[in-house]
Amino acid sequence: MPSRGRILIVDDEANARAALSEILREDGYTTETAADGFKGLGKLEEFGPDVVLTDLKMPGLDGIRMMEKAHEVLPDTTFVVMTAFGTISSAVEAVKKGAYNYLTKPLDFAVLAVVVERAVERARLLQENSRLRERLRERNAFGHFIASHPSMVKLLRLVEQVAPSRASVLLIGETGTGKELVAEMIHRSSPRARAPFVRLNCAALSESLLESELFGHERGAFTGAIGRREGRFEQANGGTLFLDEVSEIPLATQVKLLRFLQERSFERVGGNETLKVDVRILAASNRDLRQRIQEGLFREDLYYRLNVVTLEIPPLRERGSDIPELATFFLGRYAQENGKRLEGFSDESLQALLAYPFPGNVRELENLVERAVVLCDGPRIEIAHLPAALNTEPQAAPDVMPQVPGSTIYELERFAILRTLEACKGSTSKAATILGISPRKIQYKLHEYSAAKRAEGREGALGPIDGAGDGQDDEPRSRAGS
Repeated sequence: MPSRGRILIVDDEANARAALSEILREDGYTTETAADGFKGLGKLEEFGPDVVLTDLKMPGLDGIRMMEKAHEVLPDTTFVVMTAFGTISSAVEAVKKGAYNYLTKPLDFAVLAVVVERAVERARLLQENSRLRERLRERNAFGHFIASHPSMVKLLRLVEQVAPSRASVLLIGETGTGKELVAEMIHRSSPRARAPFVRLNCAALSESLLESELFGHERGAFTGAIGRREGRFEQANGGTLFLDEVSEIPLATQVKLLRFLQERSFERVGGNETLKVDVRILAASNRDLRQRIQEGLFREDLYYRLNVVTLEIPPLRERGSDIPELATFFLGRYAQENGKRLEGFSDESLQALLAYPFPGNVRELENLVERAVVLCDGPRIEIAHLPAALNTEPQAAPDVMPQVPGSTIYELERFAILRTLEACKGSTSKAATILGISPRKIQYKLHEYSAAKRAEGREGALGPIDGAGDGQDDEPRSRAGS
């Protein structure tokens, strides 16, 4: 029979400990005992009780002090205190300091049973809430980030490494790759997770407005400044400030930002008071900051201050194995928003997604899937629901079987996959069954073949391209998030 709960009994009277332990065991609880507060603390982590039932008056460390010390380490521990009838005021004090309830001695065993049962229920609820908060924290940090491709798995490992530090991080990558999402992951995985995460797009504001947004302003600092206003640095105090498109910050404002990074202090626009805040800076850019430095548009010393750690987010076209998972994730989100029940993508539509280069990266894929969901009038997303740009010709199977020996593994594999798909009329699931591999690997290979074909076309016009069609197999290995 499963235990109803785990009870730690702390009492300096041996007979009382033994009697309570026996009664609670008969009621189905698992019990452990300790002769004083110090021994009780020692058994907390070792035994892991749901409820601690403790006497208030004990030599050495009394019940209240033991509870206070326990809550410093395990704040959700549920305590029920026992006291003689004449010292109920002490029990009330214990409740004020965090005890769940109290019992008066001599104990009424019927009352004991009810109080312990409710205390265990409370403890279980606290434990479940703690687990839910942890899962929510993890979801906020990683839940919306698909990371199957090795390059993304490596990125997530780096995020885990840099998140606990105070170091500034520079995120670089094309528009739409998810730089802001990575910045939020760093914040949510850091000790600052409970503090604010404040965003600012530096390209969206004029120089005067940007300075006011960053540092705040005093009343009368400029026309329209009718009162004091806190800037983003003050709003983010204790947390993280994410500066998107940092390459667009004007040079005059760069000087003030550099000073903050060096001294952690600033003045509001129009003010003389020097303010100090504790803010971690995460910056992002889709432009080459080194080139901006050469052009005289970005300070080199600021670049080195921001670039303590660099995280580069690869474009979607370089991690094609993530496309099916991302598309499925967005499909589920927008199907729910639009009140539709969709089974997924047809083989033809998924092959079209894999063959498309996605110049707008993940943001473009998300918009494309949302459009397809809105237009879909059947159980699945078909190729007709996708934009015309994705209706490309399918890969044609080679007419002649490669020579053995004399052909590479890449050529043999490509011939086998494309010929099998042709025989299965394009069904990746049927072809996967015949070939003994996963449908997802076929989809990834089709993307690889399409990319090699596009590279060949560019090679004819521009000369050789490194790495085109090298046949390396980046088979997905793991995934973070869902």
